[in-house]
Amino acid sequence: MRKQRLDEGQRGGIFVNLVVLLSIVVSCAALYLVRHPVFRFAAESWVIEDPLDKADALLVLSGDNFYGDRATRAAELFREGKAPVVVASGKRLRPNAGTAELTEHDLVERGVPKEKILRFAHDADSTREEAEALAKLARTKKWRRVIVVTSNYHTRRARYIFGRVFPPDIETRVASARDGDFDPERWWEKRISTKVLMREFAAMAVAMWELRHGGRINEKTQGIVGSGAPIPQSLV
Repeated sequence: MRKQRLDEGQRGGIFVNLVVLLSIVVSCAALYLVRHPVFRFAAESWVIEDPLDKADALLVLSGDNFYGDRATRAAELFREGKAPVVVASGKRLRPNAGTAELTEHDLVERGVPKEKILRFAHDADSTREEAEALAKLARTKKWRRVIVVTSNYHTRRARYIFGRVFPPDIETRVASARDGDFDPERWWEKRISTKVLMREFAAMAVAMWELRHGGRINEKTQGIVGSGAPIPQSLV
């Protein structure tokens, strides 16, 4: 009698295990079938575009891609009359040259008059440091509203950082530039796109940690280049 009960209990346990295993398999299969819509939703939710009213300046962030997509977006906004000046922000690579010159070249090629472009060279190693430098420029220029132009995958982190680094009396809006290396609708099909998004997730976590814990930024230099020579300034 006891052996019969044990056998029945074992059969019941095996049945339960089979049901659990089958449920796991079905769930995995369902996730596999809907993976593309889920991946697409995740990327599209990450990319943001603020309502864009007329501003004092367009800030094209450093790090534009091979295709100059950030410059292309900034030129479109300039032609739409969103701002009277475009800031070509760029990391200094040599004492007298850097990526700001490349961005300026791309903007001119796309129809922005050279006299409407302000080259802004800096030594920032992160979006946060670049935001600090640009905030100082905005205060110097007495701007009250700026539009930050950056790549689509970078928009959410840029808005988070600029919204906390810029002073409250300067309004910041973010404009999304399409990126030739990152398509939110099919990013999982290209290795470079996957790396871009994963790196962006990690960078967002770092930015949140630093800004919440008040990490100190190393002192660097920056230069405003218009018609004259660079003007060195301290970066707090």
